[in-house]
Amino acid sequence: MRIGLVGYGTGGQHFHAPFIAAARGVALAGIVARAPETIAKAKADFPDAPIYPSLQGMLSAGVDAVTITTPPQTRQDLVLEAIAAGVHVIADKPFAPSAAAGRALAQAAKDRGVTLGVYHNRRWDADIQTLQKLLLEGPLGKLWRLHSRMDFDDPATLEAGPTGGLLWDLGSHVVDQAMWLIGPVVSVDAQLDTVVLPQGPTDAGFVLTLRHTSGVHSHISASKVNRLNTRELRAYGSAGSYVAAGTDVQAQALFAGKRPINNPDSWGYDDEAHWGILRTADGATKIPSEQGRYHAYYEAFAEAVRTGGQPPVTAEEAIAVLAVLDAARISAAEGRVVSID
Repeated sequence: MRIGLVGYGTGGQHFHAPFIAAARGVALAGIVARAPETIAKAKADFPDAPIYPSLQGMLSAGVDAVTITTPPQTRQDLVLEAIAAGVHVIADKPFAPSAAAGRALAQAAKDRGVTLGVYHNRRWDADIQTLQKLLLEGPLGKLWRLHSRMDFDDPATLEAGPTGGLLWDLGSHVVDQAMWLIGPVVSVDAQLDTVVLPQGPTDAGFVLTLRHTSGVHSHISASKVNRLNTRELRAYGSAGSYVAAGTDVQAQALFAGKRPINNPDSWGYDDEAHWGILRTADGATKIPSEQGRYHAYYEAFAEAVRTGGQPPVTAEEAIAVLAVLDAARISAAEGRVVSID
């Protein structure tokens, strides 16, 4: 599958292009970039990839699918443009400004007969893959609750203004992780930490309590301006607990200049020092890291298009995440628990 990449900022450069290149059955067919410094960066990283000034230029040249990873305020229109052209689309998260807008995009893709997937790549984080395996194997017994904490000391990357904020950005990931592990959400209780920036008030941290249809509850928090770098997962069940203080291992490797295509077998494993510990009546056991593989998303998307199956993250799943985020904003503004249909 020939996939074109629309946007070459931090997301395109670090979280899409290297994984398109590493995915089996997928080729990077070109990059849309306009600023001279962005074009130079793209050419340096992928000298054989054509550079296009616009999505229309890329579509005219011919691609099988496109990934849209431009800023949130431009993403929706570009997704619609690609759908109208009859190509398959991977939309970066959040793929729409609301659940209602997400439903409109999903309907447009259905009407045009193209596959629309959403890039919730952090399902393929090493720590989430490890916890998912543990939950499937069952040593915790009946799961009671999940705590997920993701703090970054990274105020420079906070998307400012009314179309940005950490809830919509990082919240898309951690809410999707909880829903993928535990299932649908029926209610949300949210608190947001807000900073005032030139672009307008911006949420820079959040705490969410989600109640799932299964009766399990998850407690999710994140920040970007509190000078913390912490990633922790805690799962409590009837037979014990699991605690993991992992690292953002794939991102750290990318920022260090490494690429998954160069070491696919050893890519994405957390160091033993960061392995989680399972505690049950039998004692404490270190649980080896599963592999983190963001390129698995692209391989699964290509397979879904080839076979006519479902993409690895469907538009409907992403809409459910957006519904939780919509409810979280209402909850924080009105100081109440919000139910989700």
